Amino acid sequence: MRIGVDLGGTKIEAAALDSSGAVRVRRRVATPAGDYAATVDAVASLVRAIETELGATATVGVGTPGARSLVDGLMKNANSTCLNGRPLKEDLERATGRDIRIANDANCFALSEAVDGAARDASVVFGVILGTGVGGGIVVDRRVVTGANAIAGEWGHNPLALPEAFDMPLRPCYCGRRGCIETYLCGAAYAADGVDAYVRRLARSLAGVINVLDPDVIVLGGGVSNEDRLYADLPALCKEFVFSDDIRTRIVRPMYGDSSGVRGAAWLWND
Repeated sequence: MRIGVDLGGTKIEAAALDSSGAVRVRRRVATPAGDYAATVDAVASLVRAIETELGATATVGVGTPGARSLVDGLMKNANSTCLNGRPLKEDLERATGRDIRIANDANCFALSEAVDGAARDASVVFGVILGTGVGGGIVVDRRVVTGANAIAGEWGHNPLALPEAFDMPLRPCYCGRRGCIETYLCGAAYAADGVDAYVRRLARSLAGVINVLDPDVIVLGGGVSNEDRLYADLPALCKEFVFSDDIRTRIVRPMYGDSSGVRGAAWLWND
């Protein structure tokens, strides 16, 4: 049995999956806003409650905003700022009494879709989050690629490729730079700029990913991924910018949608 926990800014969701990937138990609580100790306790309480209901002990994986620093193991880059600078993995292990595996929430999304979702037959998968922010995760042979700096797949803070007249002037980003992909492809940008501009920017940005990673499948997630035009228009538009005479990379909808985060966290124990 595997328990996955999706630690979000407004809610903490946990689910137990059996060996076939079926959800046996699911629970959800509000995230204690800005309270680190209460957040750790909430995660541990969810795990205990699920195991009590199941009458069994399970492995535990947690999907979080941000990532663990490879320098000191402390959390970094989390928009739930109370997590930053904290030894989240170690504190969760003490609270639950077992080893915990932690990954960025975008990595969990990509892993869920690669293991038994929309990209289950693919070797190399790029999972995209198009929502309040823009993130990404890379999975190769059903294993998350973390990277030398623990930022693999974080394409949202690359510069927008080949800016066109309607992209100018370059937009400021909260990270301190200008022209980041996130400022053009987040949910707010989609609402403000319309589909035509959005889909062309997305095509240019994904073409850069295809040129570097050459994935078998790109799975789109987040609120904007519900837009039908993306799947109709992106393949042809990407072809303008990909360094190949043909594109075999499939761009697909997620199978599990909002549930991919918690499922991917559970699948961190898929070895």
